[in-house]
Amino acid sequence: MSKDLDATLAALADPTRRHVVELLRERPRRAGELAAASAMSGPAMSRHLRVLRASGLVEVEFEEEQVDHDARLRVYRLRPEPFVDLQAWLDQVQAFWSNQLDAFKTHAERTHERAHHRTYEGEQT
Repeated sequence: MSKDLDATLAALADPTRRHVVELLRERPRRAGELAAASAMSGPAMSRHLRVLRASGLVEVEFEEEQVDHDARLRVYRLRPEPFVDLQAWLDQVQAFWSNQLDAFKTHAERTHERAHHRTYEGEQT
């Protein structure tokens, strides 16, 4: 597993950060909006946004009319690349388990057929 995927999973391990991702799926938002929607303080939300930015899940942009980059005017949005990588990894895991379950099903059906066949042969004698 790559370090990027590790960072993605670590960031998404926190329920508050998953909630932020859900909010950002709807549309880009300012930190204050995210804090209010999550019923938490601005500094607490800032810490969560810092983790999401460091993991690469979220990017920030400034509203163009603000030259001084006031933190209150930062707009946060999701970056698609980490989610594409996560989905690719999950698809590989799902394929593995699908193959395992198919193999188990085949084994169980063969075992059942053999047992049924032995029972039938026993009744014949």
